[in-house]
Amino acid sequence: MTLHPCTPQDAPELARLNRMLIEDEKAENSMALPELERRMADFLSADYAAFFFEENTRRIGYALVRMSATPLYLRQFFIGREHRRMGYGRQAFRALLEHLQTDEIDLDVYAWNEAGMAFWKSLGFYERCHNMRMKQQAAHKE
Repeated sequence: MTLHPCTPQDAPELARLNRMLIEDEKAENSMALPELERRMADFLSADYAAFFFEENTRRIGYALVRMSATPLYLRQFFIGREHRRMGYGRQAFRALLEHLQTDEIDLDVYAWNEAGMAFWKSLGFYERCHNMRMKQQAAHKE
């Protein structure tokens, strides 16, 4: 497994992969691809670093890490659908930690993402808090 650091010029490819991550997680993000691309370029111009994961010259995923957080914060981690359940996620995560030279990192998992929760727990993560949201429906006008 090799990691390739990304630059703002990689924002279009990162945005395309991020769109797939959003779909897979059933996230509440409705941004279109151009918006995701701008956001990714902004991340990479600020305090984030992104890395492509490659195995035998095939790009299989990416990670986006907030470098200014203590501990580091893994904002996005994605392995392509066709590469899952083959051990690549574990390999990519280990390679990421080694590259970042850290043994401590935070991340968030949506409450409804049972597969994601199981994956991260299998790597040694544990729950620290529950983030909750309330969104009231607009009152019906008659």
